[in-house]
Amino acid sequence: MNPLVANLFRLNLHLTRLRWSLVATGLVCHFLASWALLGLCQEPHLTAPDHFYYFYLVTASTVGYGDLSPRTLAGQLLVSLFVIPGAIALFAAVVGKVTTLVVKAWSQNMKGKLDVSRHLDQHLVIMGWHESRTARMIDLVFGDKRGRQQQLVLVSSQSMDNPFPELILFVHTDNLASAETFRRAALDRARQIIVSTDSDDSTLTTALSLVAQHAKAHIVCHFENKEKAQLLRAHAPRVECCVNATTDMLVRSAQDPGSTRVQEQLISTLTGPTQFSLHIPANFSGCSFHQLLTYLKHHHDVLVLGTASSTYNNDMVLNPPGEHRVEAGQYLYFISHQRLHAAEIDWQKLQALAS
Repeated sequence: MNPLVANLFRLNLHLTRLRWSLVATGLVCHFLASWALLGLCQEPHLTAPDHFYYFYLVTASTVGYGDLSPRTLAGQLLVSLFVIPGAIALFAAVVGKVTTLVVKAWSQNMKGKLDVSRHLDQHLVIMGWHESRTARMIDLVFGDKRGRQQQLVLVSSQSMDNPFPELILFVHTDNLASAETFRRAALDRARQIIVSTDSDDSTLTTALSLVAQHAKAHIVCHFENKEKAQLLRAHAPRVECCVNATTDMLVRSAQDPGSTRVQEQLISTLTGPTQFSLHIPANFSGCSFHQLLTYLKHHHDVLVLGTASSTYNNDMVLNPPGEHRVEAGQYLYFISHQRLHAAEIDWQKLQALAS
């Protein structure tokens, strides 16, 4: 390597290692010293407040438009020997440090070395990685265009890079159930957690660990084995368990041809009307299911499926009788072309029609 190039490389390396406080102090001091010395060199067109910052910036960035330049010999010597070398060195230090921060953050996200506990709240976490299943989950999350805009964090114990660095944050861990993982992924402040690992035993262990560490999020787990799902429900009834229903779907499709199309569309945010839910606000005094069904279909083109008092007990009522009472605080499940938020419904008008 050319000695001059090697020396410049070493100089740049040292500059990027300087603390931000030193770089900022040096930049301010050099800026003020350059302004004062140019004033002593009788360069008033450069030291004018509306000119100097521009002259200093184009000099430091090596753009050098040439529209402003020193006119006296003293000014030329000062600029060539003090202003240009110092400004360029300090500007390079700032650019180098910013670049280093950006590259470091990108590398940490790619390799899963992130600690998101300081800046994330109400986020969605997917724990575990399955080549096709997890990628599909991420597509479906971002396919819900009117869903809650929140950051998605993938937590995995597999040796891998972030599969979607432009979309999600990635936390790699040796143990999904550890307290360190709980802290790094800010699981105590997550809004929803999906647990879908490469084995039912790992999913069960991870879910029980989340409950033991008092995760407040709504937790959903995927199981292949029905017995493991029942075991988790017995110990953690508020955790929602999804069991692989391939066998049930085969029988249903045989008895009612075409049923797979209905199921696929009901759970996919990527094609056609699909199933959503909302929480009925506390200031709603209630109405009958028939009144709710009629009102939402007429005003929002929504098909109401049923209601539930909670998100985890066996209290869901699908297609209830028309006189079934719908109350504040219940969860409403419906089919629609796009997500309907509770705030978009005129509950007072519905209430007036019901009375």
